[in-house]
Amino acid sequence: MGVNTLKPKTNKRYGILAMIFVTVVINYLDRTNISVAAFALRKDLGIDTVQMGYVFSAFGWFYASLQIPGGIIADKVKSRILYTVILAFWSIATLLQGVVNSFVALLGLRASIGVFEAPSYPINNLVVSRWFPEKERASAIGIYTSGQFLGLAFLIPILTVIQEAYGWRGLFIISGIIGLVWAVIWYLFYRDPRDHKTVSDSEIEYIEQGGGLVGSKNKDSQKKKFDWNDFKQAFIYRKLWGIYLGQFCLGATTMFFLTWFPTYLVEFRGLDFIKSGFLASVPFLAAFVGVLLSGFTSDFLIKKGVSNEIARKAPIITGMLLSTCIIGANYTNDTFFIILFLAIAFFGTGLASIAWVFVSLIAPKENLGIVGGTFNFIGGLSGIVIPIVIGYLVQEGDFSPALIFIAAIAFLGFFSYTFLVGKVERIVPKK
Repeated sequence: MGVNTLKPKTNKRYGILAMIFVTVVINYLDRTNISVAAFALRKDLGIDTVQMGYVFSAFGWFYASLQIPGGIIADKVKSRILYTVILAFWSIATLLQGVVNSFVALLGLRASIGVFEAPSYPINNLVVSRWFPEKERASAIGIYTSGQFLGLAFLIPILTVIQEAYGWRGLFIISGIIGLVWAVIWYLFYRDPRDHKTVSDSEIEYIEQGGGLVGSKNKDSQKKKFDWNDFKQAFIYRKLWGIYLGQFCLGATTMFFLTWFPTYLVEFRGLDFIKSGFLASVPFLAAFVGVLLSGFTSDFLIKKGVSNEIARKAPIITGMLLSTCIIGANYTNDTFFIILFLAIAFFGTGLASIAWVFVSLIAPKENLGIVGGTFNFIGGLSGIVIPIVIGYLVQEGDFSPALIFIAAIAFLGFFSYTFLVGKVERIVPKK
């Protein structure tokens, strides 16, 4: 592919990226408000640590298991319609958590949020693949992925204040209302490139020349029936298994911070609830810096002619190694150093969070959705396994074994990207 020197007359893709960013923030708000509510919720509903582990993981049961169907649906249904529908339904489920009175009801609602959020990241990847040329894609992925970290860095202190004012029930109700409002906004303003009335032809050409999958001008030519060979393509390549395993390992660190982290600070480290909310924001800010640094550095190196093996892999491999630093928190009782080790670990997670770029660059063009779904399915399994394992490991009130476990999984992720992924190039499907 030659160098794309076309100067587009419009830059609508950045507005689309901003919409994805906000959607990711809301997505993670509704995944993680349960972690802020957990301390008070457990007392009110009489839930122990093992039960809480199952509540945390209930989201992951269906989120992970529906990733592949979600990816297939994302390939077939317009992103404007699909995102609106799933946003509305997961927001309603979030709101209803504010009225539950039993462990079983809470478990069911957490599972339903997993159902409706399942297609979200395959949609995000498809939208970026349609709206951005390859040389800008890691930056775009880095920006929208940073939404989960930046949003939570600022939201966790706010959520703790909301809970202090309105209780954990009010926290869920307010979160659900925010999502419902955004579902309407997405429907009103999102369009695919060729359906967007104000995008210039030069911008579409710029995206397409740079490898963006803007689609055919003939809408009928885009329709392709699913067959089982499409499904097979997602499982027969070693390099795809390399990124799948890597995503699971990345998810292990992330799931600790999205579920047990506030409990770790309040119950194990004995911090005040409000203070813990502000300290909890520090690792999320570190992860935000990590993911932006990763995305922009990776694209900068690509523009300078550095190979994909270095420009794309180096941030992820480095990030996985840094994530093992979480174990350092086991060897200090100083709050500053505890937060420092956790921040370094989550900074590493941020560095590695551009892993979605491998789906865009490696997956067969016709199977982006299903490969993205499989990638997120296996990564999502961490949302099932990790909270439950930690729930059992901390039964005696000691989080040290849990941090050792997370560090070991992060090292496995380093191994996977280093030795399994191989050369970064698009797969030509085997027939």
